[in-house]
Amino acid sequence: LQVILVSANKLTRYIEPCQLTEDFGGTLTYDHMDWLNKRLVFEKFTKESTSLLDELAVINNGSDKGNQQEKERSIDLNFLPSVDPETVLQTGHELLSELQQRRFNGSDGGVSWSPMDDELLAQPQVMKLLDSLREQYTRYQEVCRQRSKRTQLEEIQQKVMQVVNWLEGPGSEQLRTQWGIGDSIRASQALQQKHEEIESQHSEWFAVYVELNQQIAALLNAGDEEDLVELKALQQQLSDVCYRQASQLEFRQNLLQAALEFHSVAQDLSQQLDGLLGMLCVDVAPADGASIQQTLKLLEEKLKSVDLGLQGLREKGQSLLDQISNQASWAYGKDVTIENKENVDHIQGVMEDMQLRKQRCEDMVDVRRLKMLQMVQLFKCEEDAAQAVEWLSELLDALLKTHIRLGDDAQETKVLLEKHRKFFDVAQSTYDYGRQLLQATVVLCQSLRCTSRSSGDTLPRLNRVWKQFTVTSDERVHRLETAVAFHLSAEKILQECPEQPEAFNEVEQFDEIEAVGKSLLDRLTVPVVYPDGSEQYFGSPSDMASAAEHIREKMKLVSLKRQQLRQPEATSPDS
Repeated sequence: LQVILVSANKLTRYIEPCQLTEDFGGTLTYDHMDWLNKRLVFEKFTKESTSLLDELAVINNGSDKGNQQEKERSIDLNFLPSVDPETVLQTGHELLSELQQRRFNGSDGGVSWSPMDDELLAQPQVMKLLDSLREQYTRYQEVCRQRSKRTQLEEIQQKVMQVVNWLEGPGSEQLRTQWGIGDSIRASQALQQKHEEIESQHSEWFAVYVELNQQIAALLNAGDEEDLVELKALQQQLSDVCYRQASQLEFRQNLLQAALEFHSVAQDLSQQLDGLLGMLCVDVAPADGASIQQTLKLLEEKLKSVDLGLQGLREKGQSLLDQISNQASWAYGKDVTIENKENVDHIQGVMEDMQLRKQRCEDMVDVRRLKMLQMVQLFKCEEDAAQAVEWLSELLDALLKTHIRLGDDAQETKVLLEKHRKFFDVAQSTYDYGRQLLQATVVLCQSLRCTSRSSGDTLPRLNRVWKQFTVTSDERVHRLETAVAFHLSAEKILQECPEQPEAFNEVEQFDEIEAVGKSLLDRLTVPVVYPDGSEQYFGSPSDMASAAEHIREKMKLVSLKRQQLRQPEATSPDS
């Protein structure tokens, strides 16, 4: 080479103006700072990419060799590259794009220019580095993905074993110690509260199970063939343990709920039996038959309610016994015969006790029902006896007010006498009926062990009315019999033929008829005197006057007949 020294204005003799910058009178567009910045970016990219390629190669090659320790260790700082591959790739793409855009595109003034030789050489180097980075980075991403999946699988397996170990360990132990059902509502509620605490602890692990199941399902959808078997085995193991434990919890909850319902029904039935027994132990003295019927109805309703309660208790008890018989399937090898026997004995004991109490109450109800029916009969007898007194009083009143006529002749009087005997028979049967009812009240009172109620005013009233009736009836019979005798004698005289006057020569016959008639008239004016000193007349004064008028008329006819018979005696030769 030959060195030529020239001035700046003579450079164009040796160098084309297009190759000289404006500082030397040329037209070449050149920005040294821009070139320097690009050069620095290029050198930095080259250094970082080369270093990153070495690191990625080490990581990827270590994974390819199947280093078990590398696979098993968790991702730490040594596993991560010193620089971010994404950042280096982005820098390289930007640099390549800048270098490609500078080729004959012109600068800011639109003047075309030729890139520097180093810039032309930098483009293939950048492209080559970018290709290598992309390849190694893709392999690195796959390695990371595999290691992340392995790590996630290991974490899931660890969590699954935690859930399984707790459910099969402390969780199952909690359920092993809970076999009782309680002997009352309060005891069952306490056991339910304890079971809710156990369920609360299990629910936290069940929430972990749900989360793990979702993660396993996601891995199964995107997992490799080599992981499917292991994932499915984990999922099956986790599901089996959780479902078995959940079934145990549900079974225990249903058992405690059935026990609570059983004890609740037993308590209600016990209260009903106590109420019924208290009602039966109180001696009642009802005032009338209506109150007795109401009491009997109430007893029947209570007894029916007890029957329904006992039937419900048996159904609840049998259902609870059936559940207890299935409890052995959850024993996990534990012998629950003793616990189950205590529960079964308690349930059967409660049902038997309620049955015995109900039977005692039924027996007492039968006794109370018999007593009430006897009291109903007692009240009925007393009412009927009082009614018999009323009927007898009405018969007496009818005898005094309506049985007045003595008949216009012997035949009619005999008919009235026969009617009166029948009337007396009715009164007699009424009196006998009343006496029988009062005697029945005495027997019923003795059976009921109560004070005899027939010694009240009913029996004295019955005897008093009957005595008045018999006195009145005797007076009525005497009057009718006297009337019959009077009518027979009078009719005999009046109906005889006048051609036979010798048959009536006896004065005593006429005197006897007059005496009987006067005696009958006198009795019509005399009142009936009762044993207590009271007096009572037959009918009204006008009724007695009418009866007496008929007797006087017949006596007048007899007197006329007597006078007619005396006239022939006065005209005879012997008179």
